[in-house]
Amino acid sequence: MTGYPIAVGNAEVELRFKNSRFIGTVGSAVSVDEAKAFIASVRARYPDASHHCYAFAAGYGATVTHGMSDDGEPSGTAGRPMLAVVQGGGIGDVVVVATRYFGGTKLGTGGLVKAYTETAQAALAAVPVELKIETVLLRVELAYDSFAPCRKRMEDLGADIEDEQFADVVQLRVRVAIEQMQELRTALVDMTSGRAQVDQIE
Repeated sequence: MTGYPIAVGNAEVELRFKNSRFIGTVGSAVSVDEAKAFIASVRARYPDASHHCYAFAAGYGATVTHGMSDDGEPSGTAGRPMLAVVQGGGIGDVVVVATRYFGGTKLGTGGLVKAYTETAQAALAAVPVELKIETVLLRVELAYDSFAPCRKRMEDLGADIEDEQFADVVQLRVRVAIEQMQELRTALVDMTSGRAQVDQIE
């Protein structure tokens, strides 16, 4: 079953470049609001740092929202290279913050790009990743005599029955991977000679 990799949990790494201390913190962000909250939490943890540059990808593929900030560093030396790392890593729902404590030696434009790129790479490499499967929620209505065989077929297709109601007919709320939805719908209709009702509700 296909899906896309997402960050789960948090991770933190520390690197040094010419006496400047760079702390890379990475976490999960399924929305822009979650990304902003994570960035704010890192700022609060290191309030005396020189900069808190960041990049995030909330979502994945066609529905992704990207964000980035140089946070006072020279334009294009922090947020953009960090975002390039995030995009190149192919991970969705992720936010990376690079916190810098200035060490007294200027790094120059090239040095900053290198430092922020490597900090983002190290942070992303440290965070746990899992596969996220996009799902839909269906309402299924079946006659009682069709319930047992249809239930087994749904389970065979990896569907999760979240709720069952037994009235004049059996009413189910079923969560299934998007790519399995049409196969499930076709199977239930075929098994019940067209009597099954299958409607997407989410």
